[in-house]
Amino acid sequence: MDFLTLFGIYVAVVLTCMFLVCKYSGQQHSPFNTLLSYVTKVVAPFTPQWLQRFSHWIVHRLFHQRSSLFVYLHVLLEGAVFAEFSLEVFGFCREMDSSSLTSLSVPYILLAVKTFFFYLCIRTDPGTVTETKASSLTHTYPYDRRLFHPGVSCETCQLIKPARSKHCRVCNRCVHRFDHHCVWVNNCVGARNTRYFLLYLLSVCGTALAIGLLTADMLLHAVLRSGLLGASYVDERGQQQPAGPLFIVQHLFLTFPRIVFMLGFVVFVFFLLAGYTMFHCFLALVNQTSNEWFKSRGLACRRCRPAPQADGLCGPAPDRSGRYCYSRGLLGNLREIFFPPSASQKKGN
Repeated sequence: MDFLTLFGIYVAVVLTCMFLVCKYSGQQHSPFNTLLSYVTKVVAPFTPQWLQRFSHWIVHRLFHQRSSLFVYLHVLLEGAVFAEFSLEVFGFCREMDSSSLTSLSVPYILLAVKTFFFYLCIRTDPGTVTETKASSLTHTYPYDRRLFHPGVSCETCQLIKPARSKHCRVCNRCVHRFDHHCVWVNNCVGARNTRYFLLYLLSVCGTALAIGLLTADMLLHAVLRSGLLGASYVDERGQQQPAGPLFIVQHLFLTFPRIVFMLGFVVFVFFLLAGYTMFHCFLALVNQTSNEWFKSRGLACRRCRPAPQADGLCGPAPDRSGRYCYSRGLLGNLREIFFPPSASQKKGN
């Protein structure tokens, strides 16, 4: 069982890293930054200058400039999963008659839906603030005077920043209702493509779930047909032992190594994206962006105090949480996501 022990340690380490990333994401002072700074100071004296420059160039090229590398990596990983599913799982399911042709076609239908929304996420303008649109966009959302203040200009674009906008350093542009820059779609997520991004996340989760369930069902049928549930084996001490769950899992690893590895990868991706999707669905329901969510942590008002209405651009009074200033109710928030207001529309209080 040494292999299973190592695999369990690997899963524990991955889940721990996921927890730490979720806990400290968006914080300037985190254990990751501290560890990176320490490692850089220790390794730098022993690293050649050309290697340091090359490393800095790679990091800058991948994470500080628009790059299609992660789009290609996304397609490559997706192609590998569907190749394994089509070449082995599909055939085994049909051979054992464990799943109908209709259920086996579900992942391919979801793949087509996901690809459509993935394309829209990449190609749709997220809501770039231009010189011609800046003046009208300032009236689309009111300023809340906590995170967004009237009269503030972007230091790079030299334009008045509309409420809920932010300058993206990767795309080098201001984006209206800026959420975040997603390297996997090589584009910002903003007012015009948040709907496509949400549908893309939901379709990816659905695809991973469908593949995972069909693959797990195929492996279950393989175990039932092999009679392993009632089998036994002789251990290293020469004693006969019943084949328990760990023995069955190890047998599946040895019999279907690629399928089991693919299933583990799909399950990992599903849980990772499911949490991320739930977070963005929550933000959509309360009409908040991830940029605003990160900024508002620790900035929430302790009391509800309505903002002054002197210039007509002040935001509504925050609710008891002090964070969901732009919420218009459940249906209103969803309507705003899927039918975003145009530059000529002014949001009322």
